[in-house]
Amino acid sequence: MADGKKTPKQILAAFKETGARVETKARTKLKKAADLSLYYTPGVGVVSEHLAQHPEETPAYSVKKNSVAVISDGSAVLGLGNIGPYGALPVMEGKALIFKEFAGIDAWPIVLNTQDPDEIVRTVLAIAPGWGGINLEDIAAPQCFEIERRINDALPIPVMHDDQHGTAIVVLAGLINAAKLVKKPLKSLRVVVSGAGAAGHGVAMLLAAAGITDIVALDRKGAIHLGRTDLPPHKKELAVINTHKREGALEDVMQDADVFIGLSGKGLLHQDHIRSMAPRSIVFAMANPIPEIMPDEANEAGAYVIATGRSDFPNQINNALVFPGVFRGALDRGVRRITEPMKLKAARALAALVESPTAKKIVPDMFDARVVPTIAKAIR
Repeated sequence: MADGKKTPKQILAAFKETGARVETKARTKLKKAADLSLYYTPGVGVVSEHLAQHPEETPAYSVKKNSVAVISDGSAVLGLGNIGPYGALPVMEGKALIFKEFAGIDAWPIVLNTQDPDEIVRTVLAIAPGWGGINLEDIAAPQCFEIERRINDALPIPVMHDDQHGTAIVVLAGLINAAKLVKKPLKSLRVVVSGAGAAGHGVAMLLAAAGITDIVALDRKGAIHLGRTDLPPHKKELAVINTHKREGALEDVMQDADVFIGLSGKGLLHQDHIRSMAPRSIVFAMANPIPEIMPDEANEAGAYVIATGRSDFPNQINNALVFPGVFRGALDRGVRRITEPMKLKAARALAALVESPTAKKIVPDMFDARVVPTIAKAIR
């Protein structure tokens, strides 16, 4: 069962019947000749001349005020890997649908038939004038870091690689409430992050910014520490926050850990790993579609709070809770860059929406109408 309820054949049939899940829709009706002459030629020429001289006023006169481009090169789609632009398109279309339904933002899926960082940056910069924000998605590490940085530096509009920052915000929100449940101060937690790609890097760095001082991230070669000589720049940043200089494989660093955060691959976490953790352990097994360990196995091994990235288990830790509100706030307030203080504030605000956390509810539901405005308010 592909999603716990429908078979792959049923899912394909449902998508085929729906066809496109997003569409353009006119907000102004063309009912008579005067309407056409106002909103197209000759009337539109007045606005065109004005914006040519005053480009900073474009949001007030165009779609730019409420539009986001959802852009991917298909190099790291969900847990499916490098499946290219055609494989990425349904996912980007789904994100555009979420933007519209939850935040009222006009978003459009744009998939690129290139994975060259220079070409991606040039393309995004070339199309940027028509958009109020850029949501980068499913672009593999390490090129995603350079791509986001270069686009952010070049554009006066918000740019966010959602795999990094959206994921980080919702993980921190969930961890804030999980820490309350296990009665451990957030900053005292000993955290293991499995996976050092875009999501793993984003999560680890935001947890460090939140004041957690004992974080070790792992890649395929084991713990990332300053003693390793094979580290690219983003992994060197992860080594720096490994202040306790932890080394070894997963089984080594899991000893007495309070938290496991999985952003890696299916089946990597075993029950013995959990049994070796500190009492009242927290396990976020977020690999999709199959987590590092299934919730029933984690529970059997003694994990106190368990979360996944899936919608068919309690505690879905999913960046879809975050990105609509982030861009809603950024567009409404003319924010030019999503900053670390904004992300921290958004995570705390999201966590606070769950007034009485339980082991099966540490983050709000996707359909909680308070989520988007709460996160938007944090983006100032």
